[in-house]
Amino acid sequence: MTVGDIHRFFECWAPRDIAWEKDNPGLQVGDPGARVRGILIALDATERVVAEAARRGANLLLTHHPLLFRPVRTVTTGDAQGRIVRALIRGGMNLYSAHTNLDFTRGGTSFALGERLGLRSMEFLSTPYRLSAKVVTFAPAPAIPSIAAAMTEAGAGVIGNYNDCSFRAAGTGTFRGNSASRPAIGKRGRLEQVDEVRLEMIVARRDIAGVVAALKKAHPYEEPPCDVYPLENTSGAYGMGVLGTLPRSMPLRSFLASVKKRLGCGALRWSGTTGAAVRTIALCGGGGAELLEEAVRREADVFVTADVSYHRFHDAEGRIVLVDAGHFETEYPVLATVAARLRETLRSERTPVPVMMARSSTNPVAYM
Repeated sequence: MTVGDIHRFFECWAPRDIAWEKDNPGLQVGDPGARVRGILIALDATERVVAEAARRGANLLLTHHPLLFRPVRTVTTGDAQGRIVRALIRGGMNLYSAHTNLDFTRGGTSFALGERLGLRSMEFLSTPYRLSAKVVTFAPAPAIPSIAAAMTEAGAGVIGNYNDCSFRAAGTGTFRGNSASRPAIGKRGRLEQVDEVRLEMIVARRDIAGVVAALKKAHPYEEPPCDVYPLENTSGAYGMGVLGTLPRSMPLRSFLASVKKRLGCGALRWSGTTGAAVRTIALCGGGGAELLEEAVRREADVFVTADVSYHRFHDAEGRIVLVDAGHFETEYPVLATVAARLRETLRSERTPVPVMMARSSTNPVAYM
């Protein structure tokens, strides 16, 4: 197991192209080819966490929040970031971060929060992602199987639980090659009509370049026809927040007490009527107040998130119960999810690498 293998693990589950455009997930410090001897998982890379990783024999620190988020101008011992980078390099350690890509994938941050709070029938609260395209080509019928196989090998043709998906329709293609052409069928300078098959395959936008390259390599024509169409299909694998239900309705005060206990919150901030009964719950781990209107539109009784401003509480008044349960507290449950998935992957590959949860708390907020 190498650091590069960890990158591929996250690309399969929470690819970086679904991350917020200003985010910086991925390998922060280290060598993709380095062998992983131990993994320590934490919400943040702090000096104490780095020291703990070294003490426990982990040479890969896997965090949710990127250490290198804004442009870095200096790396010195004059600030914590510089000291952390220096300690990582001197200790031969690697730092990998999965941030908003982990927030926006199925089974990620908000799903882990929902599981911790006992929600059922969870689905995405918002599905803004349009990450698919359609690649189309035309070729003589005998060439279609090899072209489709090459495109499939490059990642095309996956629809949900199905692989090798394509659509094929017969038609007539025409072309006339100029004096410099080398047509695979017919002669240059003459209008040719050829029985062809139209081949269409779905492809994730991140795989377009590889699929197009595979298509062209497998195609018999000198100038392989290739059309790429962006699609408006939403993805069921990626989204923002979660909507789910409690096993049964309960008074709001009881639900708030459950949230506080299950997340270990020092305090909750909320607005609403304590006598109300609640069952449909919207969630967004971390700062997700921008999803307030979607939670109202989806008729949730409660919206649990973090980093809620004073004015957002005003916006929610009379429409939904809005709960701020803390940034650390609403994101922390996903660390156990990441650890479980990694352990399962390592077991399936029979790779004995220890996966550990950090004992050092990285929550900078204290409550009185």
